[in-house]
Amino acid sequence: MERTKSFQSAASAFRAHIPNLTTPRFTTAAKQDVYQYAEYFRVNHAPPWLFDLTEAWAKLYEEPFKGVTTDGTVREGLFGIQDEDLDTDKIVEEAEKLLGELGEEEKRKLRYPINAREWRAWSNPEILLRPFGLRLEELSESTAQSILSLIQSSLSPEGYQKALSAMRINHFLGQLVGLPRIMNKYSYNFLLFGTPSVSSDSPWGWLLYGHHLCLSVFFKGAKIVISPTFTGAEPNIIDEGEWAGTEILHKEGNLGLKLMQSLKPEEQKKAQTYKLLRDPGMKQTGDLTTDRWNKDDQRHLCGAFRDNRIVPYEGITVSSLTPQQQSLVLDIAHEFLLYLPEKSRKLRLEQIKRHFDETYFSWIGEYGDDDPFYFRIQSPVVILEFDHHSGVFLSNTEPAKFHTHTIVRTPNAGDYGQAIRRPEEKL
Repeated sequence: MERTKSFQSAASAFRAHIPNLTTPRFTTAAKQDVYQYAEYFRVNHAPPWLFDLTEAWAKLYEEPFKGVTTDGTVREGLFGIQDEDLDTDKIVEEAEKLLGELGEEEKRKLRYPINAREWRAWSNPEILLRPFGLRLEELSESTAQSILSLIQSSLSPEGYQKALSAMRINHFLGQLVGLPRIMNKYSYNFLLFGTPSVSSDSPWGWLLYGHHLCLSVFFKGAKIVISPTFTGAEPNIIDEGEWAGTEILHKEGNLGLKLMQSLKPEEQKKAQTYKLLRDPGMKQTGDLTTDRWNKDDQRHLCGAFRDNRIVPYEGITVSSLTPQQQSLVLDIAHEFLLYLPEKSRKLRLEQIKRHFDETYFSWIGEYGDDDPFYFRIQSPVVILEFDHHSGVFLSNTEPAKFHTHTIVRTPNAGDYGQAIRRPEEKL
């Protein structure tokens, strides 16, 4: 009963912000396919704030990969290779099945060298900025399902359901605002790197990216790295249609709020780096590569093309918290890392726990039950970011709890498995 009440409340919250679909923004886009939509964006710089950001992204994409750090220096020796009991035979079998279905031209579009820069080409807006790989909506249903089967074999069962939920909510949003050709369950590009193999001498991987879902998956034998990831939703529930009842990213937010509310007042003050979600104290100079806030990323620091960002520690140390609060940190990490297969996730959580002496929890915004907020958990081996956003397609001008973005990064060259690649395999 309580969940039903909560769900209905969330539905009514976003339903109050359905936009006017007769405005030029929506009537124009409704006539376009995804490529016309992207071209219109490039030519007309609409919206200008996002165009300016994509120009900044293009410059960042040109940089050699280094990795997210706290001070510009990559710490060595943090990541190793261990057997994680992956069903590598099954994963490789699904990859080879996919390749067997493709024609030569499709294979040419799909495949990239293991060290290709295109690993870093992902972005989360609905605008197709870089049309690499194969786009699921342009493939036969059989081939699209084969890609999903490869994704399913790579992820945990619950992680795969999380990915499907993000794709389905994207489809729901497309229907909600009359843009099904721009946003649907198959509005995603898929790339394959290297040659699928069970051998650690032949690493490989795949990348899926599109609106509100970007997954980078790297294999080296029975070792898997799923980082970076971007998972978002606007709205974060489906309240009608075939997938009614779908919810996403609520657990992460609720656990973060529970942790913040459990702190003593003096600890809350230390954790809260800014009181306002767009605080005057945040750097907002117009330099979109270094500003603390921008209209698209909002409070996020480690989103698309931020592969080399310097992110100093902020907030309160996790080692100073109670055992119960430290357990909450691991519960949060568990939800963020849900894509990882079970043993891989268990080993990753153990690694995170070993670094609690250097782990920080920080918060932006208020922390009442109904307040939108941002929080970050950061250590030498992981960065987890959670943010409530203002509307992009919905009309809320201030951040709301029905529009959520989450990011996972592995700092110190851990993203894309860079730290465990041999020199000739590095990005």
